[in-house]
Amino acid sequence: MDAVRLIVTSRRALAASGGVPEMLAEVWQAQALAQAMGSRLAVLGPPELRGEARGLTELAGRGCGVLDAPEFAPGELRAAQLTELGDARQALMCLGGLLGEVGIALVAVACSVDDEAMYWQCMEAIDAADESRDRVLEMLRRLADRDELLPVREAG
Repeated sequence: MDAVRLIVTSRRALAASGGVPEMLAEVWQAQALAQAMGSRLAVLGPPELRGEARGLTELAGRGCGVLDAPEFAPGELRAAQLTELGDARQALMCLGGLLGEVGIALVAVACSVDDEAMYWQCMEAIDAADESRDRVLEMLRRLADRDELLPVREAG
């Protein structure tokens, strides 16, 4: 499945999640998807994105690592369904939106839990989501810079 469709599915699932366990499972899914997209971009993406994409992979992996990994039935892990990125710019814009929503969801969870350990897990996951989103925004900036230079290169 292409990245944008998976991101849309993740955004809907995150918005529809009810309790804390369900919301954290969706946050984990979103971070795993960001990690998979980073890996793809690092290997197959435009050369100017590869360094930031590796960083995204590491940060999103950290976001998964600080939360308890939920158990998924076969076929439920969205990151494993990623078969193509499609348009890198569109995929990154959608991913940036998803990561912003992940941060908001984690703030809501952190404010609602009484367990101090869970609170701090959320804080670390918020940091990872925020830093992942920063990497996505940097990749979008690099794509914009590249597009600005293309007419100059073609004219020269």
